Amino acid sequence: MNGVMVQGTSSDSGKSFIVTALCRIFADMGLRVCPFKSQNMSNNSCVTADGLEMGRAQGVQAEAARLEPQAFMNPILLKPRKDTSSEIVLMGKVFDAPCDINYYRDFTLTTGIKTVREALKHIAGCFDVIVCEGAGSPAEVNLNAGEIVNMRVAREADLPVVLVADVDRGGAIASVVGTLALLDEDSKRVKGIIFNKFRGDLSLFKDAVEFTEKRTGVKVLGVLPWLDDVMIEGEDVLSVNWLRGGAGNRGLAIGVVKFPRVSNHTDIEAFRFESDVSIREIDAGTDFDVLDAVVLPGTKSTVLDMKYLLDSGLADRIRSFSSRGGFVYGLCGGYQMMGAEILDTEFRDNDKLPRIEGLGLLPVVTVFADDKTTRRSSGRTVHPAFENPVEVSGYEIHFGETTLSADHEGFAPLFELNGKADGAAALDLHSAGSYLHNAFHNDEFRSIWLNKIRKEKGLTQRGPVSSLKAKDVAYDRLAAAFLKNIDMQYLLSDIMKLPPAKAVRS
Repeated sequence: MNGVMVQGTSSDSGKSFIVTALCRIFADMGLRVCPFKSQNMSNNSCVTADGLEMGRAQGVQAEAARLEPQAFMNPILLKPRKDTSSEIVLMGKVFDAPCDINYYRDFTLTTGIKTVREALKHIAGCFDVIVCEGAGSPAEVNLNAGEIVNMRVAREADLPVVLVADVDRGGAIASVVGTLALLDEDSKRVKGIIFNKFRGDLSLFKDAVEFTEKRTGVKVLGVLPWLDDVMIEGEDVLSVNWLRGGAGNRGLAIGVVKFPRVSNHTDIEAFRFESDVSIREIDAGTDFDVLDAVVLPGTKSTVLDMKYLLDSGLADRIRSFSSRGGFVYGLCGGYQMMGAEILDTEFRDNDKLPRIEGLGLLPVVTVFADDKTTRRSSGRTVHPAFENPVEVSGYEIHFGETTLSADHEGFAPLFELNGKADGAAALDLHSAGSYLHNAFHNDEFRSIWLNKIRKEKGLTQRGPVSSLKAKDVAYDRLAAAFLKNIDMQYLLSDIMKLPPAKAVRS
């Protein structure tokens, strides 16, 4: 196949970031480029146009390539439920076998590798170039016999590999040398090295580059600096800088609960484009007096993360914040927690508690069942706080159904999605929630919600900020930084062996 595989010396080395950059660069060259990650482990996912679930990182990479996300770009998604098991999403649908201790023995080299091969075959027939992303490190020798995401995929697709190391965490040179030493024969596939996240004067790293090339015999393609002005959605919680933007006392402070099992935290990232908004991770020790709003994001286990709120004291802190006039918004699992009660008698959400009390901020009750809802959704606001209906779109990924009680005086449905009522909110919007992921990526809806808070705080109200334009600018900035600091010509001609006609000017 024509293409390249990006592997890392560790998790969070910047593989997703670099694949995103290459997708935008190749798209700008006029190439049909496809991002690909055979197996992703993440609770951050998105929904394709045909209602299939895939890793959010590959959705971002498709967006950078100016493509609609498709499930074949991430044929296997593992969504952790407990420390020792995950839900398997195979080609966008829940697979009937749990990912547990038997995963590598019973799945990867049977159904798993077969599915990966089918996806690769499809991509080879439909695209000019594939940019493939590995996972973790290819030097995890305890996993290599059954892995289907690093060197086995490089061999299946016959792709050269670029190895990425994170300078910011320290030990980058040792991690490169050590990784190559542990790869044995597969080390011959590594044709280039990129040092990522360097802070300071790049010239100070010159000796490190020369040493690495001399020691390994592999060309260092370049050193990418730490990019403060490039905001790309993170793949997993480890990558998230929760302290974003902010204007001190002159702006709004939004507290985000970082659940132990948080999922789809990218719902929050649209607030980064608001220059007067700061995002803060909160726990039971947080000073809620400095907050203007609290957001409860999604979770892989509503029941267990609700128990975390109760046990940590955060539940009482959030209830008190709400009673004093603070704004609270729940997204998906966070919406379920805002209700009076959560019932899981069939133990679909967890295997410990059949029921648990909610925060009691919305007059709703959630009941879990076996059916999983996975779909794109669109509609409009139907809440009386919106003088004119606001169009919204996003996606739903959830187990459970949430019902608004018959006696819901002072509250009303928030949205109408796909012809049905969804969500609930107090008439003054101080308490609100919905199953709609990406709700705050709808610029007008986000702007109206924020302006309600700004008005109560005595701040100037603002017009909508285009999140789509801001993301597109970020992809362009990332591509420009890559072209400035990386030997793209060597990557194209010497590593990928692309014809001269497809060269790019850096």
